[in-house]
Amino acid sequence: MHYSTYHEVIDVKALMQDFPVGEAFNARFAGMEQGVLREHQNRLFARQLRRAWQLPFYQRLWGEAGITPGDIRSVDDIARLPSFGKQEVMDAIERHPPLGDHHGRDIPIDGRIHPMILHATSGTTGRPQPLLFSPRTREVHKLLLARAYQMQGLRPTDMVHSVYGHGPVNGGHYVREAVIHHTAATFFAAGTGVETSSVKQVEFMRDFGSTVILGFADYIKRLADVAREQGLEPGRDIPVRMISGHLAKDARQALSEAWGGAELFDWYGVGDTGLIAAEGTDHDGMHVMEDAHWIEVCDIDSGAAVPHGTVGDLVVTCLFTEDIFPIIRFNTHDLTRLLPGPNRLGLPFRRMEGFLGRSDSMVKLRGINVFPQALSSILADMPGFRGEYICVLQRDANGREDLQVRIECAQAASDELAARYHDLLKRRLGVDVKVDLCEPGALAELTGVEVRQKPVRLIKQG
Repeated sequence: MHYSTYHEVIDVKALMQDFPVGEAFNARFAGMEQGVLREHQNRLFARQLRRAWQLPFYQRLWGEAGITPGDIRSVDDIARLPSFGKQEVMDAIERHPPLGDHHGRDIPIDGRIHPMILHATSGTTGRPQPLLFSPRTREVHKLLLARAYQMQGLRPTDMVHSVYGHGPVNGGHYVREAVIHHTAATFFAAGTGVETSSVKQVEFMRDFGSTVILGFADYIKRLADVAREQGLEPGRDIPVRMISGHLAKDARQALSEAWGGAELFDWYGVGDTGLIAAEGTDHDGMHVMEDAHWIEVCDIDSGAAVPHGTVGDLVVTCLFTEDIFPIIRFNTHDLTRLLPGPNRLGLPFRRMEGFLGRSDSMVKLRGINVFPQALSSILADMPGFRGEYICVLQRDANGREDLQVRIECAQAASDELAARYHDLLKRRLGVDVKVDLCEPGALAELTGVEVRQKPVRLIKQG
């Protein structure tokens, strides 16, 4: 058996033809008819199915649902397949430690064993999950991300400051590689606040003349506050013009203003799949990269497809992962909705709203679903709101649950201001919650905003 190395199993030039970037992307897809796109999707999906049927994980998952080879012929049949999520992957790892049986690492492709790249999730919602990629999958992730950055307006003259981490999570690594391999911009990998202190980060940004920031909105907003604490004016002393990362829908204006009016761009992806969708210069939702992904929005409880425009779980099928880990109907448990109408960029792709919370960290409070990650959008325009908060679910001896929302507020706490926050949350959530206004920085230890890429938004007590 031949064990191949990374570069033996990939052809970067061929991949760039298959998943074009920049002007080549626009030339390929602008004005493309839906029927042509669907034929392309079905060709790629057929390859995914053939490989998936070789893996014990899918044989078990689909066999238990009564599915046999030949039952699924195109993406139009895909809803007949059961979805799976992190729990099913972790169950596979329990059965076959340490990496499970959902991958094809030891199942040859044309007589060759392909190398496997190992990363892991951050463990935000529980035990970290191993993330397994082939060289081809990693390279396509990079191409799709570089495509998004260039679609958003990244220039060859930009100085890019990235605050993505470079630990076990894949994100920071492939963000760096996407920019340095597939754009002409200059890239600086600052990392998280643990890797490079916030004060040192703003010094680097000032000294290098950073024009673009990449990362998670919470920490990017924190850096603007630190810059001002150091006597620097974001947008003037640090000439940032563009921020691309993971943004709260209704907190965008505050983030832009914090950085002197920088233009904001959102994008969405998860560790397993890489980038799925990205906002463009039309600022009209996120364009799903449908030459690489097939997405569905499904009911949280039943798993059935929801009507167009209804919020539900995002279920994704990758169309390019047919070697190590074919991803077919992976339930991200991230909430979103599809947007109506054609897009102004002339692409044949559907658009989605973006991240609206997580269904697997949902709190059911007296019959009402509350999504802690979505509260920043509700609080965005409140007086003094600094962007930081945490929800504390408290259970008393009788089993009654209450939710306390602790909120960092720049204004002096008063009963009147607390009442305004309370009334807003009660009106928007549809259920009564407790409110505790805190001084700026008071929640940092609980949320981990200085040390985590994704701050903690929910803790449970009792």
